[in-house]
Amino acid sequence: MSSLTNSHILTEFEAKTKKSKARHLRGLDLFPSGVVHDSRYMKPYPIYIEHARGCRKWDADGNESVDFYGGHGSLLLGHAHPSLVKAINRQVELGTHPAACHETELMWGELVKLLIPSAERLRFTASGTETNLMAIRLARAFTGRNKLVRFRNHFHGWQDHVAFGSKFQKNTADVPGILSGIIENVIVADPSAPGSIRQLLVSNSDDIAAVILEPTGAGSGQVPLGRDVVKMLRETTEKLGIVLIFDEVVTGFRVSPGGVQAAWGVLPDLTALAKILGGGLPGGALVGRRDILDLMDFNAAEIQGFSKIPHQGTFNANPLSAAAGVAMLNQVAETNITTKANEQGEKLKALWNSVFAAEGVPWSAYGLGSSVYIFTNPGNLKIDPENFDANTQPMAVMESGGNHPAATLFRLAMLVNGVDLSSKPGAIVSAVHEEDDLAEAAEALRASLTMLKAEALL
Repeated sequence: MSSLTNSHILTEFEAKTKKSKARHLRGLDLFPSGVVHDSRYMKPYPIYIEHARGCRKWDADGNESVDFYGGHGSLLLGHAHPSLVKAINRQVELGTHPAACHETELMWGELVKLLIPSAERLRFTASGTETNLMAIRLARAFTGRNKLVRFRNHFHGWQDHVAFGSKFQKNTADVPGILSGIIENVIVADPSAPGSIRQLLVSNSDDIAAVILEPTGAGSGQVPLGRDVVKMLRETTEKLGIVLIFDEVVTGFRVSPGGVQAAWGVLPDLTALAKILGGGLPGGALVGRRDILDLMDFNAAEIQGFSKIPHQGTFNANPLSAAAGVAMLNQVAETNITTKANEQGEKLKALWNSVFAAEGVPWSAYGLGSSVYIFTNPGNLKIDPENFDANTQPMAVMESGGNHPAATLFRLAMLVNGVDLSSKPGAIVSAVHEEDDLAEAAEALRASLTMLKAEALL
């Protein structure tokens, strides 16, 4: 069984993280569950980080770990990269908020437009959640239609229009805090049935404003979707006048310098960006068709006589975020950091799968490039870790792929052995993860599996 009670793994974790536990007790008096982000919640308590550099971080107790959480996916260059530190420090000296336009926002916008193929115009925001909310509002205004189609388990932030039918809130009716009128105008579709989705769009085209999705699949590819489905959606929505929205908050600048749309040659009408966009600082951007984004344009509204969609935001294109974003995207545009991160991700998958195979554990590491996930095989399928193809598995299998009863203790064991994974579980690989870091992660996996076996969990 997977209970934390009487676990030697738990005992070792608690022995190494006494200061984190003490800080968590303080957090419980301040924040719901003691955390400020749901994904940082973990049992028995989260770790508290003191400082980080490159692909390493050190917790309150001085424990060093190889970081595969990667700032929730925003750190393509790891922590405190010299180019970003220099850019941010320079901007602090120039000022943090002029409440005015500034050249750095122009440079930032020009780089986004250079890299993202569908970016005819753009508008900066402070987060991915805000960006997706804006995309949905613009699509409804542009088409004059009401309904939004989104896919089960795809994540687009916590705002009302997408906060249900996700892995975090599976209900699609009577969702606490969300008005029934919003729920009634959102269709949560089954991504495993592309033929049914196409028929849904055709049958309801007069009232569907937009389709929004993570193009690589739920969890930025944890539950793979595939190019053929995305291509079908593009062709169908284009014929029906439905706005297609790509949520590339995670995949933008990561799958390729131009995101999934550049790698797959499928261009959406609108794209939501964040994470890598701001170089690890808060920042988002909505990019896409000029005629849709013109709905926020003062001059276009005056000339064409429509009601402009207002958009404020105290921290839109904040100079610090813009400076970090320019430093990051310059390197995306001019160097091979995206390619290197993807190459290192492929190497990590191969190393981990060789460990799974050698240890006789039917789990597997998979994913696209630098986004790595661990299939923990809760259904105990007979698989070969080194030849597992997530794309051929039923979506229902992949949706539960991280839910092995031992998953919680597995993550604690990896921390005990010096590796911090994402909560999926998985790894977000950066361009600064080197061969030694990957080798260390492989040894940590081997040691962690040994610990799980000792507790009869595998």
